[in-house]
Amino acid sequence: MRLSVTGDESATVCELLSSTTARAIVAALKEGPKPASEIATAVGTSLQNTSYHLDRLVEGDLVEPTQTWYSKKGREMTVYALRTHELVIRF
Repeated sequence: MRLSVTGDESATVCELLSSTTARAIVAALKEGPKPASEIATAVGTSLQNTSYHLDRLVEGDLVEPTQTWYSKKGREMTVYALRTHELVIRF
């Protein structure tokens, strides 16, 4: 699926992806859906920082919650995935 953004949307997407952490999260999700804890480990940052960037990426429609998994302790974990594998930005 391809996502095209133009106008104000392109500025928002550029702002979201200006963060090294956000780009690392997107790269980690290219490998497949993951819960926030696995993304944090893959990116090498705290769960709090990962959650902040995931929330922003979800608001920007680049990432979406797709499933709920359960940890070994029975806790619910939201699983995140990329909304698209191709992004086109038009200025």
